[in-house]
Amino acid sequence: MLELVAQGSETEQHWRKRLEPGQRYCIGRHPECELSVKWDPQISRQHVQIDVHPDHLQLSRVETARNPLFFAGEAVGTCRVEVGQHFVVGSTSFHVTQPETEVGIVAAPFEEVAFKRAELRKIRYQDPENRIEVLTHLPEVISGARDDSELYYRLANLLLKGVVHAEAVAIVTTSGTEEVQMLHWDRRHETAGPFRPSRRLVTEAIERRQSSVLHIWETDSPVPSDKTLTQEFDWAYCTPVPGLAMEPAGLYVAGRMGKTFVPGTTLSDALQLEADVKFTELVAEIISSVIRARRLERQKAGLRQFFAPPILAALGDELDTTLLEPSECDVTVMFCDLRGFSQRLENEAGDLIGLLERVSRALGVMTHHILENGGVTGDFQGDAALGFWGWPFPSPDAAVHACRAALGIRAAFAKAAATRNHPLADFEMGIGIAHGRAVAGKIGTAEQVKVTVFGPVVNLASRLESMTKQLRVPILLDEGAAKMVRDRLKPTEGRLRRLAQILPYGMETPVTVSELLPPVSDFPELTDAHLESYEAGVAGFIAGNWDEAYRHLHAMPASDRAQDFLMQQIVLNNRTAPRNWDGIVRLPSK
Repeated sequence: MLELVAQGSETEQHWRKRLEPGQRYCIGRHPECELSVKWDPQISRQHVQIDVHPDHLQLSRVETARNPLFFAGEAVGTCRVEVGQHFVVGSTSFHVTQPETEVGIVAAPFEEVAFKRAELRKIRYQDPENRIEVLTHLPEVISGARDDSELYYRLANLLLKGVVHAEAVAIVTTSGTEEVQMLHWDRRHETAGPFRPSRRLVTEAIERRQSSVLHIWETDSPVPSDKTLTQEFDWAYCTPVPGLAMEPAGLYVAGRMGKTFVPGTTLSDALQLEADVKFTELVAEIISSVIRARRLERQKAGLRQFFAPPILAALGDELDTTLLEPSECDVTVMFCDLRGFSQRLENEAGDLIGLLERVSRALGVMTHHILENGGVTGDFQGDAALGFWGWPFPSPDAAVHACRAALGIRAAFAKAAATRNHPLADFEMGIGIAHGRAVAGKIGTAEQVKVTVFGPVVNLASRLESMTKQLRVPILLDEGAAKMVRDRLKPTEGRLRRLAQILPYGMETPVTVSELLPPVSDFPELTDAHLESYEAGVAGFIAGNWDEAYRHLHAMPASDRAQDFLMQQIVLNNRTAPRNWDGIVRLPSK
């Protein structure tokens, strides 16, 4: 891996960034350039393109760049830059180096001090205005970083600005096995070269004490010293930052004694060092708080895809996900699928992005109504969505909430179909709802939690959705869900009618299926009298009185497609039930 160090005409105009082999970067003034140089007006918005190789950089000047690219004293269009070499654009020089990941040998300090927060509170700052300005921008520095590498780079620059006596800073991490690495480092003066933090100090602060630790060395000691001292650093401290990286991490700050400091001074005389440690402790605390808040917000954002607000409220601000542990419970499962998606996929193969956007919008309609009615979104399977109720909190109205969600989805698609040029105008959907015993809970990691539900009830809901095509209705319920809904769903919200007793293909237990319909006010084509007549026809069909069943079903409006399924069975058998008729229609396929 290589590093690129940019240095402008002013001391504070610099940055250091790692470059990943095989990646392409752009130097320019545009904020979206990976290697943005905002301070140099002679650099164009996009000026130099860099292709990273394991041991060198291949540079190409962008054609629209106004000023030349200089390498080895000559203006070039392209060039190869190796480690130790540099190139110039405008008034900024760029040096190619290798990152220093090795940390110095262990050496005993002349003085070691571990700080307690109570002691640091008594310390007064000598430059409060500068420190306050740095702290004011700290949340913006953290939130504005596009990735961890940029975050570490920004923090290093911020520390150099806030700790004016520091000569070098580093973001360090340790895995607990005496292995210490620098995630990023920077120096106030790039020409001074790299530095290697003290392994002993980093381990002492991050692993053993978990608090800020300061080491002061004697520069004239005859004993072989830590490699840090080869750079003439005679003090350094390390402050842990919980949550900054995957492994325990901290902020490492090093420098030299100034005019105020002389060899042999005690820490009580070095008040400025104590103030610097206090400031770095405050920076570390803010970093941890902001990162923790961002992590919680990401977790909540992920959970909002699956849980309704009441469930999120129950999880609390600390996101106690023990509530979401898998458990066996009674649930109502809803499986919602887009009709004819495979055919549409073939017809619109030339605009897959457009089709994906429309499908995503359709899935958004489903998810919205599931969450709005207190459900949990379990999974997406291509063009289908799974929702369920009754977990993590048991609910006697689980099936009612599922039906309200299903009716909301049906109404949304009906409205889209009636709206000219609506993106969802040509989409149809089928919904299956089943109630039964299942195991529901979370799967995944602490960073990303997904939920799902397991059990035969899930398969049944999926089968019911498939049967909507054969029975020619949008929404089907099994008998378990229908029993819960009949007494609890208000007629002004929705209505039910029993359709048939079905033995789905590949299953051993027959299912009494019912259709969920909108209220009369929203669906006047079928009155309550129509539904009574239909159910009388179903009763006659099951009992084997097919002539009577025919008369009831034939009285239904021609627009009602549900009658077609039973009428076909009756007509094919000349209105006479087969011998040994048991009232069950066996489906020959899914």
